[in-house]
Amino acid sequence: MLAKRIIPCLDVKDGNVVKGVNFVNLTTEGDPIELAAKYSKEGADELVFLDITATLESRNNVVDLVTKVAKKVFIPFMVGGGVRSVHDISELLNAGADKVSINSAALKNPDLLNNASKKFGSQCIVLAVDVKQNGHSWNVHSHGGSKPMNVDAIQWIKEGEERGVGEILLTSMDADGTQSGVDLKITQTISQKVSIPVIASGGIGSLKHFKDAFDIGKADAVLAASVFHRNILPISSVKKYLTQNGIQIR
Repeated sequence: MLAKRIIPCLDVKDGNVVKGVNFVNLTTEGDPIELAAKYSKEGADELVFLDITATLESRNNVVDLVTKVAKKVFIPFMVGGGVRSVHDISELLNAGADKVSINSAALKNPDLLNNASKKFGSQCIVLAVDVKQNGHSWNVHSHGGSKPMNVDAIQWIKEGEERGVGEILLTSMDADGTQSGVDLKITQTISQKVSIPVIASGGIGSLKHFKDAFDIGKADAVLAASVFHRNILPISSVKKYLTQNGIQIR
């Protein structure tokens, strides 16, 4: 069994790290480069940077930020937001990112997943999926969660795997920022439907939430933001707790 990973998430807007609840009501949390260096020293396994308004505002993605982070951080990191083409992915990887997540552009042009996976390798390409529960199913949203799509999350994620992506970044919009726990049902469902790693995102607020995401949700990694940005749970405490509860971590 692969060791589980703890991943701080830095949502970036206008050069600052921000955090909201259910994808709205954003508050500023700090400088992305300073926070990245801090988490790297504290024992994070990876980092994720999401330029959360890049798609909405049709801006170029965060090549400059990636270059600066790569000079300060010596753990793997993923970047997403506004990625529209193989060229965008190439720029981010060349600037120092280890992985690139694709969301809205893949929904518009699914062949981008095939092309990117073939060119850069599956290990570099992550399909980010923002989901919202709709009765007994989950629908995909694009454009930073602002645009509901008539797309079933489970079918879309399975298609992503078939098209060659190496990992799924699964964010529950219902749980996002609530600190009430990840959506265990959709996390478990997706984790059992695909053979590639699933990163659970949205809702982490306590040590038990991490454990549940791994034990019940069957996630391979857990993404968290507020609890790290606001010093509610130090990374070392999370790792100690998980180890004490029999979960193998990096």
